[in-house]
This record gives sequence, structure tokens and C-alpha cells, in this order.
Amino acid sequence: MVNDRLTILREKMEDAGLDVALITDDDNVYYLTGYYDYLHMEFGRPTILVVHREGESLLITPTIDLVMAEDAAQVDRIAAWNDGAGNEWREELPVILNGKARVGIEPDHMPPIVRAYVDTAGCAVGSVTPLLAGMRMIKTAEELRIARHAGQVANAMMAAGRAAIGDGVPEYEVAIATSQAGTRKAAELLSANYKDAAMSPNTHFLQIMASGSEIVKTHHRATTRVMRHGEPVFLCFCGMTNFHRFKLGFDRTFWIGEIADASQAEVYEVALASQAAALAALRPGVTAQSVHAAYAEVIQEAGFDYPFRCGRATGFSFLEKPQLVTGDTTVLQPGMVLAVDGSVAVETFRAQVGDSFIITEDGYEAVTEHPKAIGEVVI
Repeated sequence: MVNDRLTILREKMEDAGLDVALITDDDNVYYLTGYYDYLHMEFGRPTILVVHREGESLLITPTIDLVMAEDAAQVDRIAAWNDGAGNEWREELPVILNGKARVGIEPDHMPPIVRAYVDTAGCAVGSVTPLLAGMRMIKTAEELRIARHAGQVANAMMAAGRAAIGDGVPEYEVAIATSQAGTRKAAELLSANYKDAAMSPNTHFLQIMASGSEIVKTHHRATTRVMRHGEPVFLCFCGMTNFHRFKLGFDRTFWIGEIADASQAEVYEVALASQAAALAALRPGVTAQSVHAAYAEVIQEAGFDYPFRCGRATGFSFLEKPQLVTGDTTVLQPGMVLAVDGSVAVETFRAQVGDSFIITEDGYEAVTEHPKAIGEVVI
């Protein structure tokens, strides 16, 4: 599968007039080679995938991760570099860049230190990002299989989070429960369906959740705050649903025991209706922005402010192309995976409900599932 992706990229590079591509985005390196560098640039160590339009593929990666690279990376050659030794990651680049008519880079993802070096080489620079984004929009059968398994992991986390919510319970206990449930489900799926023993089942993202008056903080993390009867609780798994590196969007709003503030129920119903409107519009052949328009119309007609985007494509990155937002005219096609939200925010409360879907030949297939009618989200 990886070799096919490199072949397709080379064909697209020829059409775009690119002689060589320097890939530095972690997710794109994984997509093209099967290798994921945990060190990233936070540790000052760039990893660069070099793809020649005609020639070998080369992975430039830190020596400290060479054994992992040799085990996972499906490339023609690996060049390891060590901290402070010689020209480090630059060692191979003069030969690669010398005389090349056009070099493709990822302008928004290339580390500044690498971009500065490329700029000194005097090469004509173009963007390889649109080529990769286009390749990754339509998922393969294997990717869709992973997406469905990711949905099972997400469902397990949501069910465990719901079960852990209660009067007198601190938020962090919910985060512990969701992490354990997700890890166990992921381990079960990996053991039963995949041969890659190196893929970790562990969830590794801080739980997004908020309760009580903190619920207006969209990306609030679990804290020591103690939840109380009648309060709303928001759970989001848009970061933690990361099975076999495949990401999904998934969130719900709950209440403990009862909805103490009746106005919150009214807001929630509009959020739910906005997602329903988006789903009524969701199908192949329509534009991404038309789905957003259907969702936004419900929210604005109810008297609330123009909302943030209705959703986004996901895959091996949290954000892929297209986005369900005004201005994105991408036509939806079978094989896309999209997170679709319904949401309304007011000064003291926000309600959000979101799920992930696969676009099919005649509509969509739900990947995540959890009750969302207002009578079903009061715990």
C-alpha cells in the first residue's frame, strides 16, 4: 500500500513539474512510508522524507531512532544523522537540491530551520501539499477498515465516560475511565485484526471535557473539579480517537440526573437539529460548504450567532481536506471520512454533538454511535 502511494505521488509530481519533494509533516511521512517519528521538532530533530520524481526514496532521520526507522519505513534508503556530528540532517541535502529545477515542500508544515536551509539552496520551490491532500481525501478499503475500528474505540470511550459521570465525581476520573476503555478496545482490535505488533493501543491525548459553568470552554481538559447533580457535562474525543493513527471526531453533551436549567435544553435541541440538517445534506456530489450552510441556517434561524465550521475531513491527521465550511467548494465523494457537528453557544452554556461518517455511493455510513436525543443524554 505504501509503495503504491509513493508511485502515485511521483506521477502527480511529474504532472506538477516537481523534480523532488521534501516531506516533513509527520503524518505525511507516515502515510507515505509507514514510519512515525515520535521525536518531532519539539526535540529539535527534523525527519525529512525525500521523494525523487525519478529515483530513490530517502528517509533522513535521527540516529537515535534508526532501529525504529529500519523496522517500519518502506523506503529505498535511510540516512541517519546524529546530534552535533558533521552537518547533521543537512548532510544529504546539497546533492539532492543541487541543480534541481523545482523542489516541492509543505510550506505550512516544514520546520523553519529546514525551510531556511532550503531557501539558501537557490532552488525553485513549489508546494507538494495539494498533491498529498488530494491523495489522502479518498480513503482506501484498508483505511476505511481502520476508520471503522477507530469508531469502535471511540464508542467504547464514550460509553465508559458516560458511565463514569456522576454527582460528586471529579472530572479526572472520567478521563481515566475513557483512557482505559479506549486502550483495551484498541488492544483487542489490534490483536484480532492486525499483524503490526509495534502499534501501541494506548490513548495519548488529554481528555477534552468540561462540566458546570466551565462547559463554555470548548477545549477544556479534565481537572480536579467535582461534578454536581443537574450540571451539564461535555465529552469530546476528537483527539483521543486515534486508532492505528486514524483520527475521528466524536462528542456529546450530557446532564447529571436532570437538566437544572431548562434554557439549556432549548439550546441543545437547536444543536441537535443543526447536525440533523447537515446530515440531511450530506451525500456524494454536493459541495462541502453546502453541508455547512444547512447546519448554519438552522442555528441562525433560531436566533443564535453564525457558528464555527460544521466539520472536517479526518484520517491520519486530525484535519484533512475538505472542511465543511463556507468557501470550501470541494465536491464530496465516496470514501471520504468526515466529522460532522451540531453546536450552539451562548454566554453561559454551549451544546455540541458530533459524529464521524464515511461518504458512500448513495449517502453516508455512521462510524461513531451513541444516543443523543435529549431524553437519552440525562444520566
